[in-house]
Amino acid sequence: MTTAPVRQGVPTSMVFVFALRELRGGLRGFRLLLACLFLGVAAIAVVGSLSAAVEQGLKNDGRRLLGGDLALQFVHQPATEEQINWLSGRARLTRVREMTAMARTPEQGGKRSMIELRGVESSYPLIGQVELLGTEGQKEAPTLTEALAFREGQWGVIAPQNLLNKLGRTVGDSVLIGETRYRIRARLIKQPDLNSRAFAFASSVIVADESLENSGLIQPGSLIRYDYRLLLRGNSTLESFKRALEVRFPDAGWRLRETGGAAAGITRFIAIIGDYLTLAGLATLLVGGVGIAAGVKNHLDRKVATLATLKCLGADSGFIVKTCLIQILGLSFLGIAGGVIVGAMTPAMGAFLTRSLFNWSLASDIFIWPLVIAAAAGVLTVLIFSLHATACAGQIRPARLFRDVSAPLTGGPSKKILLCIVFCALALMAISLALVRDFRIAGGALVGVLVLFALYRLAGHLVKRLTQRRVKVANPAIRTALSNPSRPGAPTTTVLVSVGTGLSVLVLMALLDSNVRHALNQSLPEEAPGFYFIDIQPAQVSEFERIVTTMEGVESLQRVPMLRGRITAIKDRAPESFDIPEDIAWIFRSDRGLTWAAEMPTGTGLTRGDWWPPDYDGPPLLSLDERVMQGLGLEIGDSLSLNILGRQVTATIANSRRIDWRGLQINFVMIFSPGLLSQAPQTHIATVKTRPDIEDELEIILTDRFHNISSVRVKEALGAFSEVFNHISLVLRAMSSLTVIVGVLVLGGAIAASNQQRVYDAVVLKVLGASRQSFALVFLVEFGLLGLIAALLATVTGTIAAWVITTVLFKLDFVLNASVVILVPLVGLACALAFGYIGTWAALKKRPIALLRNR
Repeated sequence: MTTAPVRQGVPTSMVFVFALRELRGGLRGFRLLLACLFLGVAAIAVVGSLSAAVEQGLKNDGRRLLGGDLALQFVHQPATEEQINWLSGRARLTRVREMTAMARTPEQGGKRSMIELRGVESSYPLIGQVELLGTEGQKEAPTLTEALAFREGQWGVIAPQNLLNKLGRTVGDSVLIGETRYRIRARLIKQPDLNSRAFAFASSVIVADESLENSGLIQPGSLIRYDYRLLLRGNSTLESFKRALEVRFPDAGWRLRETGGAAAGITRFIAIIGDYLTLAGLATLLVGGVGIAAGVKNHLDRKVATLATLKCLGADSGFIVKTCLIQILGLSFLGIAGGVIVGAMTPAMGAFLTRSLFNWSLASDIFIWPLVIAAAAGVLTVLIFSLHATACAGQIRPARLFRDVSAPLTGGPSKKILLCIVFCALALMAISLALVRDFRIAGGALVGVLVLFALYRLAGHLVKRLTQRRVKVANPAIRTALSNPSRPGAPTTTVLVSVGTGLSVLVLMALLDSNVRHALNQSLPEEAPGFYFIDIQPAQVSEFERIVTTMEGVESLQRVPMLRGRITAIKDRAPESFDIPEDIAWIFRSDRGLTWAAEMPTGTGLTRGDWWPPDYDGPPLLSLDERVMQGLGLEIGDSLSLNILGRQVTATIANSRRIDWRGLQINFVMIFSPGLLSQAPQTHIATVKTRPDIEDELEIILTDRFHNISSVRVKEALGAFSEVFNHISLVLRAMSSLTVIVGVLVLGGAIAASNQQRVYDAVVLKVLGASRQSFALVFLVEFGLLGLIAALLATVTGTIAAWVITTVLFKLDFVLNASVVILVPLVGLACALAFGYIGTWAALKKRPIALLRNR
C-alpha cells in the first residue's frame, strides 16, 4: 500500500528571504504608497502629539495657572470671617476680586474700554511672578507692590500695552476706573494665572485690592467674583483637605477648582479642535488608501511573471501572499516611520515657536501613545487596501508564465482574507472612535467617509457601464475618449474616488467656513443689539432708561434683572451622577445667569407646560431651556436646585422654552417665577440697539454718568471671536487641503499606473494615422469628463454634509456660497486635465517602431 507524499510547508525564514530579495529592487512602484502613508500618518501623529503637548503643558503649569493648590470662588458675595479663619489656619491664602469695568481717560468725553479688573492683595501671587515693564528710562521695572502702592495721592495700576494703545495712554499717565483715578505705573507683560480661559475679549488690569473700596464698583448684587487661592501647609494632601472642607462647610456654595482644571476652558477648546483635525487626518489617510491599493496592484501586475515562476517551482498561495505582504509592510514602514518622526518632533517645535505667545509652555516631550495610534492606523490602512491585491497574486496560475504575462491580476480574496480585511476595518473604526471624544461626530464622520467611498465606486461602475455602449459621435477622437473609461485597466474608479473624496472634504470645509463667517459678519450684526450694559443697579434703572429712551437714534431697549447661581442638584441628585451631553455641559461648569419674570417674555415659544399666572406668589417655579430638558430627560414637575448668594433654592419645572441664541438678545437658560429672587440683591442687564452714528455718544453719556456700569460693544466682541476663528479656519483649511493633495497624488499615481496601456494605445492610433492633436484630444476629453463628474459629485456631497453640520450641529441658517460651488468643479477639472495631459505627453513622445518590434 502506498501513501501520497505529504507536502511540506515553506519555512517562514524562506518567506523573509524571498521578500528581502524582492526589496532590493528599490522603491519603484511604491513612491505613491510611501507618499500617501507619510502624509496620512504624519497628519494624525502631529495632531495627536500637539494635543497631548498642550494638555501636558497645562497640567505642568496647573498650580501656576490656578494660582495655588486649590481655588475657591464665590460670586456676588465674599467668604465669611469664619471661613477665612478656617482656611488661613490650614493654608497660605490670598484673595483676588475680579469684575468687569470700564477704563476711561480723565478728560471729558475721552476714550474708554471695557476691562477685566483684578484687585489683588499684597500676598499675590502665591506662585510665579508678575512680569512688568516700566518706562524706557527706568533701569529696572518696579515690583508689583511698588507699582500698585498708594503714593502721591493716587493708587497705582498696571495694564497691558494693547489697552494703553486703545486709550492713548502711556506709563505715568492717569486713568479712571469707576470713581477712582489711578496712575499707570508699569506695563503688564505676563501674569501667572491669566490665560486659563479659551477666549478673553477684555484686557486684564491689576490694582490693589484696597483701592476698590471707594471705587463705586462694589455694590449689592454687583457681578464680582471672589477668588481665594490656597497653598496647603505642611504635610496636608489635597484630598484630605477637600474632605475636611466638605465636612466643615457642606453648604458653602463656593466653586472648587483644582490644578487639573486650572485651564479647563483651553483644554476643552483644544480637544474640540483636535477632534476635527484628527478626522481630517483620518480622511487624508483613507483617501491615501486608494493610492496604496493602486500602487500595490500596479507593483504586483509587473510581477506576474515572477509570481507565476514561483508557482511553477512549487510555491503555494500562502507563500506568495506572505512574501508580498512582508515586502509591502517592509516598504510601508518607511512612510509610517517618516510620519511618526514628524509627529514626535512636533511638541518640541511647537514649544519653541509658541514660547513667547502663551502664559504657559507646551510640553516638549515625545508622547508615545499618539505615535502608536498613528502608526497602527497606518498599518491597518495598508492591510485594508493591499490584502485584496495580494490575495489575487496568491491565486495566480503557473500557466500565466506561458500566456499573457502583461495582463493585470484578476480574481477575488478568499473568505479568510476577506475576514482579515473586515477585522482590520473594524479595528481602524475603533481607533477612530477612540481618537475623537465625541462619538456622534466620530461615528458621523466614519459613516460619511464610507458613504463617499461607496458613492464614488458606484459612480465609477456606472460610468464604465454607460461608456460600454456605442456612442454616436462624428468625431472619432471624442468617440474613443467616451469609450475609454470602460477599457481594461482604465483608472476610472480610482480617479473618481481620489479626486472626488478629496474635493468633497474641501467643499465641506469651505462651506462650513463660509457659513460661520456669514453668521458672524452679516446675519448676527443686523439682528443683534449694539450694546450690552451690565451691572446696572436697581436705583439707577429709571434714570438709565430715561437717558436711553429720550436719545434720538435709539431703536430698541431691553432690560431684565439678573443674578447668578450654580446648579447643585437635579431631581435631588448631584449633576455629576447624570450623563450630561456635551452640548449642554457648559451650563453646569460654573455659575450661570438667571432672571425672573411675571409675564412670559415676548418672542418666547413654549414647548411644554404653561406659564405661571402674572400674580403668582407661591413656591419657586422654573422655565427651562428645552435642550436641557431633553438632554437630561426631565419632565414638567421635576425639580432643580441652585446655590444663589450662598443659599440653596429649589424650584419646580413649570415649562420649557426653545431659545434662539443667534440674535444675541437677552436670553436665559433659566427664568424663575417672581417672589423669592426678586427680593435678593441684584443688578440689571440691558441691550440697546442704536444707529451706528450715535453709538460713541451714547456710551460716553452712560458710562460717564454711571461709573459702575460696563458697556460691551457687540461688534467688537464678535470681531474678537472672528479673529480667533480666522486662525482656526486657517488650520482646518490646511488639513482639508492636505486631503486634496493626497487625492491629487493618487490621481497622478493612477495615471502613471496606466501609462503602459496609454503608450500602447498611442502607438496603435499613430499607426492608424491619428495625429498628435487627435490623440491629445482623446485623453484630455476622457480625464476632463472624469474630473467633471468627480467635481460635481463632490459639490453635491460636500454641500449636503455642510448643510447637516451647519443646521444640526452649529444651529445656524445654511447659506449656499456660489463661489465655492463654481470654483470646486473647476479645480477638479483642472487637476484631471493637468495629469491627463502629463500622461498624454509622455505617451506622445514614444516612437511606434520601438514598441512594435517588441510585440
